[in-house]
Amino acid sequence: MSDTAARLLQERLGLTEDELLRILDVDPLTLITGDDLTHRPELALLLALTEDREPSLLRLWVRNGPIDLLVARDFGAFEDALDQL
Repeated sequence: MSDTAARLLQERLGLTEDELLRILDVDPLTLITGDDLTHRPELALLLALTEDREPSLLRLWVRNGPIDLLVARDFGAFEDALDQL
């Protein structure tokens, strides 16, 4: 995974820079260089989980609750919530 993948996730879910950093548990430099993102399984997981969803719907949905699950890094609960979407 790369910086590009992280930016795709950010755009797809309508995340702020700070939210993306917290979700991926990385510092800004890591995000900019993309060096350590290959070891972040949550990035690939979140991209795969949201791939077949309409981005505008995802952004609205995330803002109405699941953002808390993502920031708390509770990816299992996020996946469960996504199944109900």
